Amino acid sequence: IQPRATQHIGDMIKLVKQMINNGYAYESENHVLFDVTSYKAYGKLSGRDIEDQLAGSRVEVASYKKDPGDFVLWKPSFDDDPGWDSPWGFGRPGWHLECSAMSEKNLGLPFDIHGGGMDLIFPHHENEVAQSCGAHGEQNDPQIFVKYWIHNAMLNIGGKKMSKSLGNIFYIRDYLEKYPGEVLRLALMSGHYRQSLNWTDESIEQAHSMLNRIYRNLKKVEDINIDENNVNLIPDNVLDCLCDDLNTPEALAQLNDLVSKLSKATDKEQIKVYKGQILAVGNILGILQNSPDKWLGIGQTSDSIDSSKIDSLIEERKLARESKDFSRADEIRNELAAMGIEIEDTPKGTIWRTK
Repeated sequence: IQPRATQHIGDMIKLVKQMINNGYAYESENHVLFDVTSYKAYGKLSGRDIEDQLAGSRVEVASYKKDPGDFVLWKPSFDDDPGWDSPWGFGRPGWHLECSAMSEKNLGLPFDIHGGGMDLIFPHHENEVAQSCGAHGEQNDPQIFVKYWIHNAMLNIGGKKMSKSLGNIFYIRDYLEKYPGEVLRLALMSGHYRQSLNWTDESIEQAHSMLNRIYRNLKKVEDINIDENNVNLIPDNVLDCLCDDLNTPEALAQLNDLVSKLSKATDKEQIKVYKGQILAVGNILGILQNSPDKWLGIGQTSDSIDSSKIDSLIEERKLARESKDFSRADEIRNELAAMGIEIEDTPKGTIWRTK
């Protein structure tokens, strides 16, 4: 659901009426304002005390405010300003009101998770909590509005904060033209969501290399079947990481450890366990959704490359090696390389992929 504020003006007016009736809001000079001194839990989300609550907020000390920290719920509209009829005259909602109204209307209260950047904690989200709790007469428990808040840190591009003013905004759709989605997803999960992430070509390539390593190890054990039920058996240590405030970097460290164990395992039953756990972690993180052959490009060509010719050259190389004609075998490898084909000799035979 992608609600529009203009479709919820009636819901906003209703909330304002409730706040006034409950004693949390007041009318003044054609404005309606929230009385922050009336709400005891104000500042609980941001951890600010009353002296710090105005710092960094969009506050103007106006004649119609009882307290400098009071914020606008409804304000008058003039001339070409957008506006709607209301019990307080022709006007429009304040900055925060739409969020409380739209979330309650579409999700109900309380809803589970509210996201947003850390720069929105105060005053925007603090005021959302105050509005919703005030409208329902709740003084002490902000969780009647939202159970969990997920505030993400900023994304840095080459060491600088991503912002329109610096002209370094990027879009996932642009990166998808150069990288698979799993690579971008893994790169973003490499940092904790509450910590700033430095987004560089190097960090993306590191994620790509990690996925290549995992897929290569899964390729080696592709003939070992696992119980499909085990694909959903996520290891406890990985679940513990994710339950600890979505600690994805630690979860990925545990995944890397599983891959190392798989690469060294020789017992078939143990291999089954590690393979199942790796795929289970991949499922919950949204990676490892391809077959190893498809990811690694094994046996796949573009329309401009003749796969039958490749297979023929590989067979010729095999015969040359068997007859000790290593010079010819090297020539064939070079010929394949010139075609953009990389080969790898494995215990099960030679496999090939496009570079």
